[in-house]
Amino acid sequence: QLQLVEDGGDSALPGDSLRLSCRTSGRSLDTYVIGWFRQAPGKEREGVAYISGSNDATRYRESVKDRFTISRDSAKTTIYLQIINLNSDDTGVYYCAAAPVGGVAWPASDAFEYWGRGTQVTVTS
Repeated sequence: QLQLVEDGGDSALPGDSLRLSCRTSGRSLDTYVIGWFRQAPGKEREGVAYISGSNDATRYRESVKDRFTISRDSAKTTIYLQIINLNSDDTGVYYCAAAPVGGVAWPASDAFEYWGRGTQVTVTS
């Protein structure tokens, strides 16, 4: 069983930056894709970025690709999501999730089997 725990959510001002963390345990990430998703109040959950544990390939939602960066640590146990120039549209609960490599039809979340509980990001002036 793969466990994921998000951290780093906070209240922020427009223009600020945040780095979210997703700590994983229980299994190697070599055969998983780790994705970050967010859910704004009253809206559907949406995928914002993913990174492949097998080859470090990344992919982003078009609307965030200039401000979001997904990366991992050298031990390949923690996945980060760096967000710069925050705006109010970034408000929501951010989740990380894991899917088997090769099973992802981005940005759909169907293939993601393991989920963290989320971390809240609130951007307000």
